Amino acid sequence: MSSAQEHVKVVIVGAGFSGLGLAIRLKERGVGDFVVLERADDVGGTWTANTYPGLTCDIPSHLYSFSFAPNPNWSQTYSPQPEIRDYLRRCADRFGVRSHLRTNVTVDAASWLEDEQLWELETTAGTYTAEILVSAMGPLTEPKLPDIPGLASFEGKVMHSARWDHDYDLADKRVASIGTGASAIQYVPEIAGAVEELYVFQRTAPWIMPHGNRVITDFERSLYRRFPLAQQLVRAGVHASRELLVLGFAKEPRLMRLLERLSRAHIQKQISDPELLRDVTPDYTIGCKRIVPSNRWYPTLEQPNVELVTGGLQEARARSVVDSRGVERDVDAIVLGTGFHVTDLPIAYQVRGRSGALLEDVWQGSPRAYLGTSIPGFPNFFMLLGPNTGLGHGSMVYMIESQIEHIRNAIATTEEAGATIEVRPEAHEAFNRDLDARMRGTVWDIGGCSSFYLDRTGRNATIWPDWTWRFRRLATRSDMSAYQLSSPKPAVTVA
Repeated sequence: MSSAQEHVKVVIVGAGFSGLGLAIRLKERGVGDFVVLERADDVGGTWTANTYPGLTCDIPSHLYSFSFAPNPNWSQTYSPQPEIRDYLRRCADRFGVRSHLRTNVTVDAASWLEDEQLWELETTAGTYTAEILVSAMGPLTEPKLPDIPGLASFEGKVMHSARWDHDYDLADKRVASIGTGASAIQYVPEIAGAVEELYVFQRTAPWIMPHGNRVITDFERSLYRRFPLAQQLVRAGVHASRELLVLGFAKEPRLMRLLERLSRAHIQKQISDPELLRDVTPDYTIGCKRIVPSNRWYPTLEQPNVELVTGGLQEARARSVVDSRGVERDVDAIVLGTGFHVTDLPIAYQVRGRSGALLEDVWQGSPRAYLGTSIPGFPNFFMLLGPNTGLGHGSMVYMIESQIEHIRNAIATTEEAGATIEVRPEAHEAFNRDLDARMRGTVWDIGGCSSFYLDRTGRNATIWPDWTWRFRRLATRSDMSAYQLSSPKPAVTVA
């Protein structure tokens, strides 16, 4: 084992909602020997990394916060990025975890040392060893760059929406925006009024619902501050209404026709041009890809300086882009709204388990984990927001808090037994077999689209295909029988 710069009981990698939430809950339980390694200069995760114009959460504000730290001061029913980032910074201060935070530290590799029963991490700040390693690196931080022929030789400005360059002035520029996912649907209306020409390249039309965002009144905020129960009731109501969407998503996809009618009416109300109406109307079941709320997307596409280009981008040249029909358009800048590495997580190429194999060697392009948290062959290793913990309808914070409780129980088990903990292969396989069975017949399975939910084998490795309360029930139970403990003594199974 190489000389370690620092040894701690628990290393948490990432300081977004996941890592920060776990840090707070560990400290609450009396676990103080941990560090949180964060490559940015402060907490916030995706809400620090992403700063593009118009960035707003598409989950209601009252639901998109820790249950143990409600925020009565949200300005809108759907929170803008700076407010969420600042909320997380306040949580770090309020719950006293900043002393555990190591910022501007990137983890390059992590390996399980079998003889020492420790994790060894190589970072830009030196070497760490830990008894327990937790990955809290969310799926919406690492930009996915498209393979566009000639992009490297483009002489103008190229930037990804997740790495927005605010020093570059788009005013009076000719801009090509690639992609029509959730990010583009927010930033395109923001920049359209400033640019000279905006070419929006679309491969697949998204389903878009009317947006119910509104300003939260001073009276409401005052009420929430004086009577926290009022905000808790609003949160519960929002959660219940979102949970009902599972009926259409996962139980009876024919019910999605109701949402589809609402979306079609939204399109027809906002689009007057027949050709554009045809181009923006999807040909797959709503919900198969991520549904996005917006009241500004369709009117923006009808602006005289905006052109929707269907069929995608064929190539980039020194000062232009060429569409799939061979039409060339001169541009000064290219904005890539092309999403993130969701099913091909970078961590898969950084973490090595007991056999020395990388996570990617085990997954082979199709990530799987028990409760999206644990993988056989990787002792004392846990993931937050791992495979199949994503939602098409609700708040990821609910899933995060469920996993946090699961990890806290697992850590407590290791402390009591003085041993390492690892999910049993048969429990891991049974869980994923059941998950795949539940996925069959869902809108993500039969909806007729290709989405970022699917891994390179075609399996949906992103979405949890059931009620969120069912995930929480599985994750938060105190029974740890899915795991085995290992120590210098023969391995024993938790009763």
